[in-house]
Amino acid sequence: MTTWQIVRVVAGLFILLSLALGIPGSPIFVSPWWLAFTAFVGLNLFQSGLTKWCLMETILRKLGVKSGA
Repeated sequence: MTTWQIVRVVAGLFILLSLALGIPGSPIFVSPWWLAFTAFVGLNLFQSGLTKWCLMETILRKLGVKSGA
């Protein structure tokens, strides 16, 4: 997998997990404050789309993951 694929998979996983932990009807509900994490991930995706820079992608490149096209 390339860096951009990993970033999107991890972002999607974080969003789904934080929704499951933050929505009261969920069987694994913990606290509605988990929805703030959902917003944080969404804002990071928005920011990286505008600036074309993502911290996680930079870290993955330094770890030797192949950069995407």
